[in-house]
Amino acid sequence: MDARVRRLLTFSCEGAELGATLDGEGAGATGLLFVTGGTQTRIGSHRLFERLAAALAAEGIPCFRFDRRGVGDSGGADPGWRGSAPDLAAATAAFRSASPRLERVLGIGLCDGATALALFGGEAGLAGAILLNPWLVEAEPGEPPPAAIKHHYQTRLSSLLGWRKILAGSVSWTKVLKGVGKIFSGSDSSLGDEVAAALAASRFPVEAILATDDGTGIAARHALARPAFAGALRRPPLLLETSSHTFARPGDPQRLLHAVRESLARFEPQTWSAIG
Repeated sequence: MDARVRRLLTFSCEGAELGATLDGEGAGATGLLFVTGGTQTRIGSHRLFERLAAALAAEGIPCFRFDRRGVGDSGGADPGWRGSAPDLAAATAAFRSASPRLERVLGIGLCDGATALALFGGEAGLAGAILLNPWLVEAEPGEPPPAAIKHHYQTRLSSLLGWRKILAGSVSWTKVLKGVGKIFSGSDSSLGDEVAAALAASRFPVEAILATDDGTGIAARHALARPAFAGALRRPPLLLETSSHTFARPGDPQRLLHAVRESLARFEPQTWSAIG
């Protein structure tokens, strides 16, 4: 099959029919399983993975994208990312069935899709995963993660322009004081601890790619630097200078493609799990 051709297919998960696409069928020995964040789908408004899959397939890497139950073109009730372990396992099996030449499958996920991969990827039969801006820190409703608030106010309070705005009265003192409080708070994340413990127990290999100025990416960078994650990542995260959570700013897609290539190269055959 021509790597430029996209195949539409369906597969079953606990009695529900799920929609999927396959780019680059029959190409390389290593395939990528894409896991979107939230209720974003493999088609429509969320274009990051569609374009990334097409670009990687053109380089000989089969790419499988799917909608979990209850999302997009898939039937059934949405279990949320917390309940998506069966969807990951079924998608991995469907990918292997559609591309029988595959020797190994890696996952790539965004936001809570990346978190799902970190927690459930090993048991789904994946050999490793690339985590894009993983959701590792819970936030208060309507607020960015605490680490992102800290980053914002640390930057503002360390700049001359920031102080000029404060002294001129163009910045809310209430917000400033709240931000300062976040800087000195030492709140940890139970979700981050859960992911760190899961990675330590499973020894599931992961690589991370983070946006430097995205709230979730900032929070993930802060979480991954904590002692709980010591040994979870084999190398420091790759950092892309952008404020876009989905790497949608001009030039972001090209930089992300390069970073994904670099992450793929970091996975050495001897570190991959044996998949029967």
